[in-house]
This record gives sequence, structure tokens and C-alpha cells, in this order.
Amino acid sequence: MFRVFLILILFECNTHCWASDELRELEYAEKIEASFSTSSIGKIVRLQTEKKNFLALYTETEKKENSGTAIILHSMGKHPDHANLIKPLRTYLPQHHWATLSLQMPVLSVGDKQKDYYSLFDAANSRIQAGIDFLVSAEAKNIVLIGDGLGGMMAAYYLKNNIENTKVQAIVAVSLSVPDSEQDQAQTLDFIRKIDLPFLDIFAEYDLVKVTSTARKRRISGKNNSGYRQFKIKGEGHKKQHDEELIVKRIYSWINWTFKKI
Repeated sequence: MFRVFLILILFECNTHCWASDELRELEYAEKIEASFSTSSIGKIVRLQTEKKNFLALYTETEKKENSGTAIILHSMGKHPDHANLIKPLRTYLPQHHWATLSLQMPVLSVGDKQKDYYSLFDAANSRIQAGIDFLVSAEAKNIVLIGDGLGGMMAAYYLKNNIENTKVQAIVAVSLSVPDSEQDQAQTLDFIRKIDLPFLDIFAEYDLVKVTSTARKRRISGKNNSGYRQFKIKGEGHKKQHDEELIVKRIYSWINWTFKKI
């Protein structure tokens, strides 16, 4: 009944009424909720922006005192429990003293391109801030943003716009691209230049061309940030299916080392 009601509302709206694909998000949420049980790792939480209620997965550590919390942002069109990299990250880190909060980011219809997502970046900012507010209210410490693909761009865009007042203390961007676009949300190199937090730029040797071919440009953009590090996973492709565990452990090692220095 709720689904029918939502479909009717969306049908009556014009194109300015819905920025993201609400039905696709609803389907993701239903699948995640149906698959979660008392034995699942983590719990479902609902977070709120000014305009939307959205799903997130919060996974605590076993110990009361943890090292910090990672906010995880999935890649384009995915969800907060996606099998490729996101679920391994959100479940591995809590086993090693890092809690995780994996957010459902705005999505578009299947087949839409990366450039179509740039209009959603401000909505993504609101969701990231809602995640941060949730963690601050829970008295979390040492907050790091981890974004995969488009999620990495969203993380960098958020920090570029909130660097003066954010509670985030570090960023990890996986497969960060530098699009050939003049849109404000696509200026990756400018984001890197303006972020002075510890920054891990990690990508695969056989990643997307717009990731591998711009690696040097990203290093140059980060040269004035003493906390910027770039790491290439040799022998790995964009989907990170060959040795996903290595990437997860590399991210964990970096954030653990970084926060011991802060």
C-alpha cells in the first residue's frame, strides 16, 4: 500500500519534485531490511535531512572504547550494503576497533551517467552532514570519510564546502576520477587542493582510465598537503574483485596509522 501511495505521488510530481530515484532507493531499503536478521552484522538506522528520511547501516565495535568511526559512501547507483568493497569495509573495520556508518547516497535510474549525478551532490552533502550529526550525538570520535568511486567525489565535494567547520578529520577516496567537465561538482583537482586533512587517494592499477590517467594530476594537486598519500594497488582492476581484502586492509592500516599521529 505504501509503495502504491509513493508511486502516485511521484507520478504527479514534475521533474523538479524528485532529484533522485525514490523508487530505486525504496527497493534497496526493502531488500536490505528483508535480508537483515538478529545475526546480521550491524543495525539499520534511519537518518533525516531537511527534505528526506534515508537508510544507513551502523556497525559498532565490540569494545566500548573504539579508535573512531568511518562514514562509508558507496559508488554510483549502489547501496550501503553493496557486496563490492562496501560491505567488506563496513564489517571488517568494526572487528578492528573502528565503528562504521554506511549511508544510502542519492541514486538515479539504471543507465544514467556519472555526469547526471552531479546535480545530486548538494543532496549528498546533506546526507553526509546527517551522518556526522548522528555520530556527534553518539559522542563518536575520530570521524573519517571513506568514499568509493562517485562516493569519493561526494566526500571530497563535501569537505571542500565544509572544511572550516566539519567534524571529519580524514578522507579516503577509492578510484577517484577527474572528469572532463566544467560543472562545479566535478572539479576534483580543486577539491584536493582545498582539503588540508589527511587524505588517502587509493586506486587500482587497471582502474578506469579517468582514474589512472589523472593520478599524477591528483598528486600535484595534493602536494601542499603533508597528509596527502596516493597508493596504487598493483594487479587489481576497477571492481577490486581480485584481492578486495588487500584494499580493505590497506585502508584500515592507513586510517589507524593516521589517527595515531593526530
